Amino acid sequence: MIKQEKQEILAAAAAEVRRKAHAPYSHFCVGAALLAEDGDIITGINMESSSYGLSVCAERNTLATAVAQGKKQFKAMAVSSRGGVTPCGACRQVIYDMCGRIDIILADEEGRIKKITDSKKLLPDAFGDKDLE
Repeated sequence: MIKQEKQEILAAAAAEVRRKAHAPYSHFCVGAALLAEDGDIITGINMESSSYGLSVCAERNTLATAVAQGKKQFKAMAVSSRGGVTPCGACRQVIYDMCGRIDIILADEEGRIKKITDSKKLLPDAFGDKDLE
């Protein structure tokens, strides 16, 4: 588990970027901040489409941005939302696929940490790359 100071920095970064979320239909804004192994913090937001199925969650947007920047190893992700909810099922799967077991910090819209868990606990008995062998 990462140190409390880094948890708070990640939660604050997720809350800050959450303000830029594009959620004109649900008004449910989400921000995410991902801590790469090299210490860089990559952020992202959810982006809604009028065709809801085409919307992209903040967690997956953040991971895609990190990979596009050449990042491949991660330590933790903070997610900021109203009430500090957990990632959806699709995001849980992608986080596990891309990161393995990492800390997941759930924060409210102000960046106050509500819960700390990890990607394995969020997706028990996960389907992963080893299942494809």
